[in-house]
Amino acid sequence: MQGTVATYDASTRSGVLLLDDGTELAFPARAFDASGLRLLRLGQRVRIDVDATGEVVRVTLPTMS
Repeated sequence: MQGTVATYDASTRSGVLLLDDGTELAFPARAFDASGLRLLRLGQRVRIDVDATGEVVRVTLPTMS
């Protein structure tokens, strides 16, 4: 699944993504920490990995595996 960074707070390492269908999806610090990224920019395109409950577990760049 992919989306765009709508908000990102560097101090809490969490934010909100805007999915392609217009749905907003919050992500916790641990999902950002699992990515290996150092920062996110507003409007940046990202790939989202979710668990069975639909919670975001990792946010990465679309080009990362």
